[in-house]
Amino acid sequence: MGSGHSSRDALSLRGPAGRIEGLLDMPAGPVVSAVAVICHPHPQHQGTQLNKVVHTISRSMNELGAPAIRFNFRGVGASEGTFADGWGETEDVIAVAEWARNRFPQAELWLSGFSFGAAVAIRAATGLRPARLISVAPPVARMAGLLADARPACPWLVVQGAADEVVAAADVQRWLQAGHPTAELVMLPEVGHFFHGRLTLLRETLTAWVTAGRPPAPAG
Repeated sequence: MGSGHSSRDALSLRGPAGRIEGLLDMPAGPVVSAVAVICHPHPQHQGTQLNKVVHTISRSMNELGAPAIRFNFRGVGASEGTFADGWGETEDVIAVAEWARNRFPQAELWLSGFSFGAAVAIRAATGLRPARLISVAPPVARMAGLLADARPACPWLVVQGAADEVVAAADVQRWLQAGHPTAELVMLPEVGHFFHGRLTLLRETLTAWVTAGRPPAPAG
């Protein structure tokens, strides 16, 4: 596990709609052979790479020893382009993941997202084939079209608040049971969509799931 203060670098990456603004958070301690790409919530509802849930996921990945890349979708912050209803944003994720694989060529890819970003990451996972997928409060009903033929094949964690006022927990349960029985669903009691007061619980849930699985080999 990493400890102490991590380092952060601003990124400007080439994307399909122009430049993509991002942040690379590096662990303070030993680095494992994995790199995490994290997708933020809805661009039209103040979602950015600085979202507190996205920040929490990044911190969790750093504590596990994995560099974490978060970025602004097209049209958000300094990222160029305009909102593309999840389809264009999927291409943004693919571009960032390809950059991550080039930057950390020995690392396995961990893909994650929150809310809108969770749905986009699920869609992107089918082609990217990450080693792990983490979906926090995926809006499976609202974004059913984007997710219609998404079939992630990797170890997959879905974290859902039972008291989510934006994404109905029952919708997520039904969607997973109907077409994604291999996903591991962790339902957090009395937790709302934005994890107010529960970010530590989220962090602990993510780190417990990763450490329970096969730990990646330390980077050489």
